Amino acid sequence: MLSRAAPAALRRGLATGTQLRPAPAPALPLRRGLATGTQLRPAPAPALRRGLATGTQVRPAPAPALRRGLATGTQNNAKVAVLGASGGIGQPLSLLLKNSPLVSKLSLYDIAHTPGVAADLSHIETRATVKGFMGAEQLPECLKGCDVVVIPAGVPRKPGMTRDDLFNTNASIVATLTTACAKHCPEAMICIISNPVNSTIPITSEVFKKQGVYNPKKIFGVTTLDIVRANTFVAELKGLDPARVTVPVIGGHAGKTIIPLISQCTPKVDFPQDQLVKLTGRIQEAGTEVVQAKAGAGSATLSMAYAGARFVFSLLEAMNGKQGVVECSFVKSEETESPYFSTPLLLGKNGIEKNLGIGKITPFEEKMVAEAMAELKASIKKGEDFAKNFK
Repeated sequence: MLSRAAPAALRRGLATGTQLRPAPAPALPLRRGLATGTQLRPAPAPALRRGLATGTQVRPAPAPALRRGLATGTQNNAKVAVLGASGGIGQPLSLLLKNSPLVSKLSLYDIAHTPGVAADLSHIETRATVKGFMGAEQLPECLKGCDVVVIPAGVPRKPGMTRDDLFNTNASIVATLTTACAKHCPEAMICIISNPVNSTIPITSEVFKKQGVYNPKKIFGVTTLDIVRANTFVAELKGLDPARVTVPVIGGHAGKTIIPLISQCTPKVDFPQDQLVKLTGRIQEAGTEVVQAKAGAGSATLSMAYAGARFVFSLLEAMNGKQGVVECSFVKSEETESPYFSTPLLLGKNGIEKNLGIGKITPFEEKMVAEAMAELKASIKKGEDFAKNFK
């Protein structure tokens, strides 16, 4: 069965089965080029149209990208909250979530500007209702009844900073927000984007333990951007369509803890050792590449929003009963000596259904895993110690 791969607003008038549904409203900028009468004209937004009608056929897009969680026959009625919704990641992430028919209610929270962001998004012709919440006193209402909470809140990196340099500021923000989650939506899936993820996930776990509602199957460090980058960079080097490339990335979400498993890439690819080393280094330092290119104006926001949306859509699809949904994520783990580790996970209705583990890897990849352990353990302990002392 074909997964329809676009938000409802973008899918009006596209092929459904073998029939065309006419677009019920005048064409808007995002919808121009969609079905008019009985003909399809190509729509201008290819990233959101993968797998939609091209010519007279529907071509499925194999990549687990933004397609995941978009229209798939039955609709889910999920309430999703974005905490940090006014920021550089939060705004485009909220836009992408608003576009998904899997989201029925979108709650946006931040310490400033959220009413304006919510008002702006609420005018978009998709079914999700949007409400903005601002300030600590409104956070409980924002979280009430949430199925998924995504947290991109915090300060971004600037040139010369590592993700760990963000710890002092972002650790407190994440601890405060996840404490509210544990109190007001303890059963929700918690997706942490805020860096340093290698520390903020242990913080989140300890906060939920303190509140007596800890479930390791529902707490995720969103490392999806590492996979997105690996897919893109491999595709560029091999002249492939990045939508058809899948590279698992394991470990953590900082520097040398980011471990792309090129040997497990689909389709199978091979690189000379010197090129493999260079490619691996680029994937590991891709965030710094963006920070430097933005020259002090921020870090990776748009690509992170895309990756965050991709992960949330996968999670929502799995919660909605779709089988075989797999994403990598930094979670509580027994796969290595590190108490938290990112590996491919089979997602289900209740979060992590099965940890698929590392699988067969090369000596080069084994060496990277071994070299990542000390840094991973130190970052994890730093997060755990902070949370234990957090009031």
